Amino acid sequence: MPSLDRILLPVDFSAPSRGAGAYGLALARRFQSQVHIVHVVDARATGAYGFSGDPDDTAGEAANRELQSFLATESASIPTTRTLLYGDPARQIAKHARDIAADLILLPTHGLGGFRRFLLGSVAAKVLHDAECAVWTGVHIEDAPLPPSPKFDCVMCAVDLDGKSDKYLQWARDFAQSAGVELAVIHALPAVHETWRPELESEARKKLEEVLGKFGIQASVVIEFGEVHKAIHTAATRAGADLLIIGRGVAAGTLGGLRTHSYAIIRSSPCPVVSI
Repeated sequence: MPSLDRILLPVDFSAPSRGAGAYGLALARRFQSQVHIVHVVDARATGAYGFSGDPDDTAGEAANRELQSFLATESASIPTTRTLLYGDPARQIAKHARDIAADLILLPTHGLGGFRRFLLGSVAAKVLHDAECAVWTGVHIEDAPLPPSPKFDCVMCAVDLDGKSDKYLQWARDFAQSAGVELAVIHALPAVHETWRPELESEARKKLEEVLGKFGIQASVVIEFGEVHKAIHTAATRAGADLLIIGRGVAAGTLGGLRTHSYAIIRSSPCPVVSI
């Protein structure tokens, strides 16, 4: 299975962040992971410190007290470290992930302060752009209470045909195998007249099967027509997907390292999304 030895859990102490934290701890129990809980004091918002100076002791002490008590009971049986950082939240999260060699960052989508903009603006885009590891996010990770271990009865991977799907398709294969479920692969084609669809679908299915064969992957193939994020939403909803895996890559435009459609897919997905 893909390595999930170290999960980085950024928190801001809000109710949604607590829900995301509960999800992250449940995930850690399932995969026997270490959890690194981090809180970033945003100096731009609080004025807590000068960029060349030391953090304000009072602000830092208050945040650290809250950090140490955050989900303390729930995490008692899980190897957990807690770190207080200062600066730009997205930049510090991505840097800390590199420093600890995190395998996964689990992000809440809404919250207070800088986290209010997750999936709504530049913070999410910056984390997804800068992070070198997998990023797990989605509105559904915030809803607590949760079962002791998240279920993964249906795992889907959205695949394009640009020849750059190797890394995340293999991650999806390994995760599905570890969860003991079949992987479903979804590919979106542009909306065209119905008379053209059979030929386009047949050609795409053939190419997808060649890609799957390259990695020895047994997976069901789903072809949908329409806007990419809407087509993937439709397929994931119909299948009752518990997890959607997509790729991140270099792309021009305001989203930088996100693939062209990744941001819209994350926002509209009916289930959590792992972007590789």
